[in-house]
Amino acid sequence: MSKFSLITDGFVKNNPTFVLVLGMCPTLATTTSAMNGLEMGLATLFVLVLSNIVISLISPMVPDKVHIPVYIVVIATFVTVLQLLLQAYLPSVYQTLGLFIPLIVVNCIVLGRAEAFANKNTVGDSALDGIGIGLGFTLSLTVIGIVREILGSGSIFGWKFIPGDGILAFVMAPGAFMVLGYLMVLFNKFAKKN
Repeated sequence: MSKFSLITDGFVKNNPTFVLVLGMCPTLATTTSAMNGLEMGLATLFVLVLSNIVISLISPMVPDKVHIPVYIVVIATFVTVLQLLLQAYLPSVYQTLGLFIPLIVVNCIVLGRAEAFANKNTVGDSALDGIGIGLGFTLSLTVIGIVREILGSGSIFGWKFIPGDGILAFVMAPGAFMVLGYLMVLFNKFAKKN
């Protein structure tokens, strides 16, 4: 597998949201706006890349019986670092994402990539895989957030371009499920053509 395809596979072939259907909790909960989706995706990208690198480094030394708990400790460490950085330097992002930042520890995308890829591959390949999957997740969350924000409030990234109120259902839970479902259908239809 080429270095370039390690990154691009996360966008289409192994897209965590639209193909692998992983990380649905933050996908549905944090995508009420494009900015929230982008911020959550970037937070997950940060943890994913750094945890993939460390897990790739330590996996030969970790016994099979305890590799999952060790991976969770590594992931939790980077989530804690992320949480402290956000509290210190981006408190508004920290307040917006709130509870969903600590939940990155148990996000099946991060743990799944550690188990399926990082523990079996080189540090460089694991970092590229983390970048690809993380960018794919970020793109997915941002697109879902864009659609929900346009339909729900007539704005994009906070810029209001449709006067009046939007359709409230799209910024609520039912809207998240509807938008995700339709985007999954569209994504998979176009992905099969290519």
